[in-house]
Amino acid sequence: MGMQGMGKTTLAKLIFNNKVVAHHFPSRAWPSTTASSTIGDSRQILLDIIKKLMNCEMRVTTYAVCSNEHEEMMQKLEAFFMDNRCLIVMDDPSNFFYWNSLLKVIADTSNGSRMIWITRKMSIPPNLTSISTDPHPLRLRTDEESWAMFTHALKVSIPSELHVLKKKIVRRCGGLPLLIDKFAEELSHKDATIEEWSNALDQPYHDQEKVWSSTLYRIYKDLSLHMSRCLFSLIIFPPDFDIPLRRLITFWVAEDMVEIEDKNEAPEDVAERCLNLLIAQGMVQVANKKLNGNVKTVRLPHALRQYWLSKAQEATALGNPIYTRSELFPGNDMIHRLVDHLDKDDITFDHIHGGHNTSSTSLTQHYRDVLDLENVFRPKLPEALGKLTQLRYLGMRSTFLEKLPSSISKLQNLQTLDIKHTNINTLPDSIWELQQLRHLYLSEGYRSKLKPRPSIGCLTTLQTLCGLFVDEETPIRDGLNRLLSLRKLGLAMPSQRKAMSSQVEVVTEWVQNLKHLRSLRVKSISEDYEAWDLELKPLTGHLNLSCIYLFGRLRNPSIVSQFPLSLIDLTLFGSELTKDPMQLLDKLPNLRSLKLYAKSYLGKSMHCSKGGFPQLRVLKLWKLDQLEEWKVEKGALQALRDLEIRYSDRPLVVPKELLDRSPLLKIDIVELDQ
Repeated sequence: MGMQGMGKTTLAKLIFNNKVVAHHFPSRAWPSTTASSTIGDSRQILLDIIKKLMNCEMRVTTYAVCSNEHEEMMQKLEAFFMDNRCLIVMDDPSNFFYWNSLLKVIADTSNGSRMIWITRKMSIPPNLTSISTDPHPLRLRTDEESWAMFTHALKVSIPSELHVLKKKIVRRCGGLPLLIDKFAEELSHKDATIEEWSNALDQPYHDQEKVWSSTLYRIYKDLSLHMSRCLFSLIIFPPDFDIPLRRLITFWVAEDMVEIEDKNEAPEDVAERCLNLLIAQGMVQVANKKLNGNVKTVRLPHALRQYWLSKAQEATALGNPIYTRSELFPGNDMIHRLVDHLDKDDITFDHIHGGHNTSSTSLTQHYRDVLDLENVFRPKLPEALGKLTQLRYLGMRSTFLEKLPSSISKLQNLQTLDIKHTNINTLPDSIWELQQLRHLYLSEGYRSKLKPRPSIGCLTTLQTLCGLFVDEETPIRDGLNRLLSLRKLGLAMPSQRKAMSSQVEVVTEWVQNLKHLRSLRVKSISEDYEAWDLELKPLTGHLNLSCIYLFGRLRNPSIVSQFPLSLIDLTLFGSELTKDPMQLLDKLPNLRSLKLYAKSYLGKSMHCSKGGFPQLRVLKLWKLDQLEEWKVEKGALQALRDLEIRYSDRPLVVPKELLDRSPLLKIDIVELDQ
């Protein structure tokens, strides 16, 4: 399933012609055409299938309106299917009149016959929902996947000096395999020089317009208003900017762009499902993935963005003129969302950075809903910020701000406050008054703390609390430990002085009670930032927990064998385990990424058993200085694609079982300086 040019037919051909597949399905048929507009066309397709499966000829009345000949053909197919395992490929069939009959014949046989159905549509037709289906939607390729595909398709070697054009090449193609392949073919016939390739990149590419015009048509024809708004909100970000998933989801929620039908469903879940649908339909490109395979950043494909903007300017397709990259709604002189692009020509530049003709309070006069200044160096935030009473999203990440105005308490509609990577180490106590706050990102590196001022009902809607530094004064008991709806928790604690012992106990109980938790990051650090004692109880009851990061010496190491089956991503640092972690973790069915960093394991040997780690794709072993031997049985780590080993004293010998898997398995061995 996927848009034009996604590689559906190419993938189906690889499967159809594979030797193992051919051996498993002795009888195979791929009709020469599946375009059908009349009953006669449909009969010819059916006849073609019979001919290729049985190697026999049949004559049919091509143009008869009513005929029982198709019944005879179906009887022939049914009898043949009873004794033969068959594979049929239907490539984007349109108006095929005998779908139900053909599907019934295949479904009624129990010998394993299969059909591959290739389609541009992203929904399963009603006549397929009643039988066993395994939809495989194809998405636009990431930058790394696009580059790998481009270099593979290129018929000349790439000089090292041309690697500077990598970013422009992959983004021009928008992650679409058809365009990647065609552009590689075009450049294969040009001199491999900066000048030649740059000229080719600057030329208009007519195939792009053809492909993306059909996508734009589907956007206007098939997408709901809510999904269309979500999609084209990506326009406000700079061209080719990789938008963090975290940033986009909270932005959509703040703007009320998602349509929530079930009141029990979190708007963030609805937003993420909307994004996944847009990715599946080729309208949003995954730019980068996390190590565990989850989406990290996305973007609007460059060609789609340019094509849409040109059409919007021609026909005002959105009904709103585009005055600037800060989106303005006509008729009310109100900027609903403000994203700083560091562009002095943007009308909002002086409002953010200060200028000759603007006062520090001018920022507060017109803006509403979203104020996102991520990566802007120390923007000017006046006390009048509190006048933005409709503000829902305040993004200050990586701004290196040193304080927030106390008037922040007046932002009673604020849902997201992001001050990660700032120099703010203590939040104003008025933060407790933000009753709608759902996501709070603090600056762990600057030891951000909350002042004690909890009261019943404070921050009860909070779902994300990251970067919190817990000291003796942090209001955990009868304060933060009342926040039981948290989905994401990240905190750091200093080494256990006497005064901290009771705090550690309360934190441990709090974590134990967070049954909705999806991500947990806990650090126990000494004064010089070394791993210190870390106290945790078993997490088997956390059925939604998918990501765990633990930094510290585990006082209860048995919890490693009691992680929930939902776990996808695990990082251990300084755990000082003495039992083989591979034997403790290999039964986790969904684990995709495992990182064992310095002193996480102190043993001398590791053993990976047959069938262990069925989904693990990424394995990192860093500075396990005591480790001398690693055994991997045949059938273990079958999904592994990325292995990274870093060592100080002596390199760890990679098991032969893994070495034999090249090139499917990427292996990096790095010697670290002492």
